[in-house]
Amino acid sequence: MLGGISIWQLVIVLIIVVLLFGTKKLKNLGKDLGGAVKGFKDEFKGEDNASDTPEESKKITEQESAKLKETITNKEKAE
Repeated sequence: MLGGISIWQLVIVLIIVVLLFGTKKLKNLGKDLGGAVKGFKDEFKGEDNASDTPEESKKITEQESAKLKETITNKEKAE
């Protein structure tokens, strides 16, 4: 199974990772990774919609910038 790796070895590795990083950091990492994948997919979909005006693009960029600043502020408060 998986090149000689048993399920128990995977469980032990998972427990060690949780002990090292904690569940909160792993949850945040999962959220960030999911957001990155979603953003990546949205960008590919967005390339097909090239009819956006510069004003619409600027508005979207400002909204994303505000969300990013809010996320950074929340993470700094959490730590």
